Amino acid sequence: MQGATAVITGGAGFIGSNLAHRLLSMNCHVIVLDNLSRASVSSNLEWLREQHPHGLEVVVADVRDATAVRRCVARASHVFHFAAQVAVTSSLSDPEYDFDVNARGTLNVLEAVRATEKHPHVFYTSTNKVYGGLDDLELIETSSRYEPRNARVRDEGIAEDRPLDFHSPYGCSKGTADQYVLDYARSYDIPAVVFRMSCIYGPRQFGTEDQGWVAHFLIQALRAAPITIYGDGKQVRDLLFVDDLMAAFLAAEGHMDRVRGKAFNIGGGVDNSVSLLELFALLEARFGMRPALHRDLWRLGDQRYYVTNTERFGSLTGWAPRVGVREGVERLLLWLADTRGRLLPRSCDLGAA
Repeated sequence: MQGATAVITGGAGFIGSNLAHRLLSMNCHVIVLDNLSRASVSSNLEWLREQHPHGLEVVVADVRDATAVRRCVARASHVFHFAAQVAVTSSLSDPEYDFDVNARGTLNVLEAVRATEKHPHVFYTSTNKVYGGLDDLELIETSSRYEPRNARVRDEGIAEDRPLDFHSPYGCSKGTADQYVLDYARSYDIPAVVFRMSCIYGPRQFGTEDQGWVAHFLIQALRAAPITIYGDGKQVRDLLFVDDLMAAFLAAEGHMDRVRGKAFNIGGGVDNSVSLLELFALLEARFGMRPALHRDLWRLGDQRYYVTNTERFGSLTGWAPRVGVREGVERLLLWLADTRGRLLPRSCDLGAA
């Protein structure tokens, strides 16, 4: 991608700033389009400017502004569409805003791409929430987690042949955008790919209770503040370190002829699956951190088990996750402690096998 011009909507956010850094390091020209409405993204933007005094262009605008989007996309060879309303809870309180940003904003991006003479490559980040609550998945409950009774799902995770089943306004808006991207790829021959992502974590993530839960747990632990978990804590997710996600984007770009017009489940897979209780146990055993836990009721559409089957994308591109949960959590914890000027507990077992 050397010499390319990439537009990243939501480019000052967690994933966007990591990708912007990676592309700028490859001598790409990067246009960050972001409305800077989310807390902490300004610090990501400041960091990008310090790291890359040349090649970075910032457009403060909203994806709901079709004119601003069109002006940026007209200059792009690649479009990474990350801008979104990201929380199920926020979608429940304001579903119209959720729809406007996630569905209409994506349509604005696609229409801007359709208007170009030579269509740029489009990468859209969807979510595992397009599969709904997975309520039909029969589970076995152990002392620390839920596991599928179906041996194939237990060994391989959730694949793309899983029927779509949107739950919550957030699931509907992201699922709508997901399907629009795939249809525009088919209807207008746009080279586009959809990533239905599981839990992404890593540096430059300022997690909250509603989004970025791994970072949120670590931030609370560093503050010695209590953590609220919804449900019993045995719900399982697979974790993908952000560096591995960056590698997946580049792998998709390098094999666009194979992946265009397709949606892929992207995550850490079975080997990087963890329940909330297991993450707490890791924080205590390896890092000497014992945050107090508060429990609350299950939330709408919360999947008791979601682990990604990445075989389809890996078979087409050669990509596979490389950073394990322990290493990834350690790297995120060190970054969070450094950015907050916090000392880690003396019992923190960093670097041990």
